[in-house]
Order: sequence, then C-alpha cells, then structure tokens
Amino acid sequence: MSWIKRALGLESPNPPAGLGNPGLANPFGLATGRMLDLDDSLKLMLDGHSELVVPNEEVVWSVGQVDLGQSVRLVRFYFEDEDYWLQVMMNGPAAEDVQDVILFGYSSVVTINSEAELKRLVGPSSKVGLPVFEHDGWEYGRQWGTEQGQTELTPMDEHVVSPDGAYRIKHLSMLYARDTGLVDRREFLLLSVEEDEEGVVSFTTSVGVTLQSTDFTVI
Repeated sequence: MSWIKRALGLESPNPPAGLGNPGLANPFGLATGRMLDLDDSLKLMLDGHSELVVPNEEVVWSVGQVDLGQSVRLVRFYFEDEDYWLQVMMNGPAAEDVQDVILFGYSSVVTINSEAELKRLVGPSSKVGLPVFEHDGWEYGRQWGTEQGQTELTPMDEHVVSPDGAYRIKHLSMLYARDTGLVDRREFLLLSVEEDEEGVVSFTTSVGVTLQSTDFTVI
C-alpha cells in the first residue's frame, strides 16, 4: 500500500498488528457454509430508525480476522450474496468473548484506478476523516481520532479464509456512528480503502447497525 500512502501524503503509521493465532474460536458457531437467520422483528424495529435494509437470511462464504492487539480482534463474516457482512468484536480467544456485533451492508464499492481518484475520494481535500460526515442526509460522528480537523485513516491488516483459499486485505479505514433513537442500537458508517494481494484498490462505504445475540439464529 506504499503508493496509497504516498498519494495521500501519509507518514508511515505504526504497522498493523499481526494475525496472531489463525485458529482462534469463531463466535456463535459461525463459519463458512453456516446460515445467519435474522429475526423478522428486527426489520420492523429498525424501520424509520436505520438506513440499513435487514435481509432475512445470509450464508457465510468467507471469514476474516483482524488482530487489534491486547487480545482484541475483529472477526468478519462475508456472505455469499456479497451485499452484507457481519463484524464481531472479540476481547479474548474464546467463542464467548463477544464485545459487540454489527451487521453491515455495502452502500457502494468504487474501484480506484489512479492517485488522483484516490485523493479526490479520501485525500486532504475530501471530507473523510473530519469530525462529522454526512451520508444520505444523515450526519455521523467520527469514532476514531481526536483531532479537531481531519484525522488520518486507520490501517488494518485482515487475513481472510474462504473455500477458494486464504489471502490478505490491507485497509485504511474510518468509522463514524450516529444514534438511532433505539436503546442499544447505533448506526455505523465505515469508509475504507482496501487493497487485495493482486494490487486491486477499492473504496467501500458500508452502513451497519448494532445487533443483539437475540436478533439472529445460526443454522
């Protein structure tokens, strides 16, 4: 991702944490081929409170792991239809060490073909990294960084395993959130520059909402 950092004028950040033990337990029994069945009441509850359109059921295709250090990790489950993905933050190695759960849906995915396009989307003159970001008429507050102005994107290194094999994806991301007006439900906006092992770079926008363990069943 060196050319991306040069294009954005970034100094080299601290290197992302290593993967650690790839055999760490997955939460809720989720794995490739397992189905996430979302409760019908969730869609009704979020109607008018969140922009995310909740699907009925999704089948896991691949599983990603991001080691954040200090026993904290993100486990990401990418579904077969490629429209949605589930992120679980874990604060330990065991399957029950769940800190929070967010269901994300892709709002857009843009392939980046030049440094100029990258700068336009996430560079110093863009709004990505500012304390407040507007998306589809909603205002979201920045969750990472304490600067009063624009802050740098956060680097993460993800190791993904699918039936087709294992690979890594490098991320430069920024997370935003807003209150939905529902108890223990927040809506998230994740903006991320992603580079795969073949050097393909894309800019993804994902909208997510907090889930509770009672919102879904794993089959």
